[in-house]
Amino acid sequence: MRTSMATVSISGEFPEKLAAIARAGFDGVEIFENDFLTYDASPREVAKIVRDHGLDITLFQPFRDFEGMPEPHRSRAFERAERKFEIMQELGTDLMLICSNVSPISLGGIDRAAADFHDLGEMAARHGVRVGYEALAWGRHINDHRDAWEIVRRTDHPNVGIILDSFHTLSRKIDPNSIRSIPGDKIFIVQLADAPLFDMDLLYWSRHFRNMPGEGDLPVVDFMRAVAATGYTGPLSLEIFNDQFRGGSARALAEDGHRSLINLMDRVRRHEPDIRLSMPAMPDRVEAKGVEFVEFTSAPDEQQTLIDLLQTLGFRRTARHRNRAVDLYTQGDIRILINTDESGDSFAGASYAVHGTNAYAFGLKVDNAEQALARVRALGAPVFSEPRQPGEVAVPGIQGVGNGVIYFLDDNAPLGGIWESEFEALVDEGGSLTARLTRIDHLAQTTHYDEMLTWLLFYTSIFSTRRTPMVDVVDPGGLVRSQAIESEPEPLFRLTMNGAENRKTFAGKFLAEGFGTSIQHIAFASDDIFATAEALKATGFQALPISRNYYDDLEARFGLEPDFSDALRAASILYDRDEHGEYFQIYSRTFGEGFFFEIIERRGAYNGYGAMNAPFRIAAQRRLLRPEGLPKL
Repeated sequence: MRTSMATVSISGEFPEKLAAIARAGFDGVEIFENDFLTYDASPREVAKIVRDHGLDITLFQPFRDFEGMPEPHRSRAFERAERKFEIMQELGTDLMLICSNVSPISLGGIDRAAADFHDLGEMAARHGVRVGYEALAWGRHINDHRDAWEIVRRTDHPNVGIILDSFHTLSRKIDPNSIRSIPGDKIFIVQLADAPLFDMDLLYWSRHFRNMPGEGDLPVVDFMRAVAATGYTGPLSLEIFNDQFRGGSARALAEDGHRSLINLMDRVRRHEPDIRLSMPAMPDRVEAKGVEFVEFTSAPDEQQTLIDLLQTLGFRRTARHRNRAVDLYTQGDIRILINTDESGDSFAGASYAVHGTNAYAFGLKVDNAEQALARVRALGAPVFSEPRQPGEVAVPGIQGVGNGVIYFLDDNAPLGGIWESEFEALVDEGGSLTARLTRIDHLAQTTHYDEMLTWLLFYTSIFSTRRTPMVDVVDPGGLVRSQAIESEPEPLFRLTMNGAENRKTFAGKFLAEGFGTSIQHIAFASDDIFATAEALKATGFQALPISRNYYDDLEARFGLEPDFSDALRAASILYDRDEHGEYFQIYSRTFGEGFFFEIIERRGAYNGYGAMNAPFRIAAQRRLLRPEGLPKL
């Protein structure tokens, strides 16, 4: 499988784009004509720069308003095409994209268009190049790849083929299985893009909201399954138009793009096992069995605030690492580590130096940690490792959101016995007090909004997960976009990604004052939240105080019995309900730069996260802010 990326897909000057595309691992590049025209170098000089990066030019594009033009426009179109063919020869590429005509003076007719392409094919043959015809979703006469293919079929010229673009097919809801009837050798290149589902003008949608395969809602896997069934063996190329990407990091976007193609073709291979794809096999997406632990980093003289809060939540210190300044706090199946290691080779110490006390790492239980790491490597995601002391287990890990760490643990030796081999148990510390918390229900990571697609792709390409619909959370300082991912087939691992657009929001303030993306809250599960609330009274836990008006409205909205509503109010429990079940939430007060804990109970088949309660939680948190900002540790 050869991979390619259009220069229009990423930001930066032309040389910067080429460098980013090459560094990400692509084999080729589509040169968008405007990038070429605005760069002050000859075609031969551009060809040398591209070759020096180890890239091929897979396509020169676009050529517009060609077929079906009346005279004298038709003759001018052929003159333009001949000049482009001469440039292509100097660039060292043999393929040009011709998109379907959008000119209001263009004439319709399949045979007329085929005749034009046959004459163009003859000209292309004399120059030793090829042309590919693409049906734009908003083309004046041709806006369907089935019609474009009929034109190419009638043209019947070896130098004329079809170019398929997933967006143009899928945005019009054309059945991608119609592609299966096209001979693979007549498909000259395949362009790929995903997009969120919007009901809007096709041209505007295409020019502003495309994203990488796997980042949107279009059935791109089905599209590629149909393409693969034709026997097509040419390049897969990304052509992305996105306002957000135009201001993003060229390097990061190119890496996202390459990862998206590898993930896409891996999924196609698993759906179509009889189709031979020229790509190395990799382990399947990782099935996460749950969060094994969360690790905080802190300083010895600052950790007490966190310890005090954990103790009011019913946690007690049960073990200490044999070699390092790492303490283990447990309750139910929950493990919380506090790392105050200040040694020079400690990544935890480096994270503390940048962010202060923060939840910088978590561990996931998987079936096979080494296979999980093998998939990470195949996708080009960064692997994490740090020096280990004698007798310590090298736990496989990757670097994730905010440069944090995700560890993989399994039941195989030696990982399966790490809690016994590396930690020394402590006896009777903290007594038997418990808040009846059972496990980690979900983690919530806060990031800048323009990074959300990157990290959602990161999680969904590595792990067997599904995305829930995006939710807009209203904060007095602006909107926060929230989207959850959940492991499949069972939601044993849940994570919400919250994208902040500015620092005026509570989430944005956390990012700004914590110097970057991180876990902002951890949700613990309880099997009986009212029993948990009662237990918390004995520990000194201070719940986030919720407005009385919230409960008055809640009672009216859901028709709650007054006694039930009073019980919720007395324990500062927030409540939600849908047709599947009920959801209960208690929040801690914030500490540090805005971190907090949540306690939840799910009843029935409720599978959400209490999104309707988020504005009330945020309002309560903002009320507790000191004038100069959040309370410091």
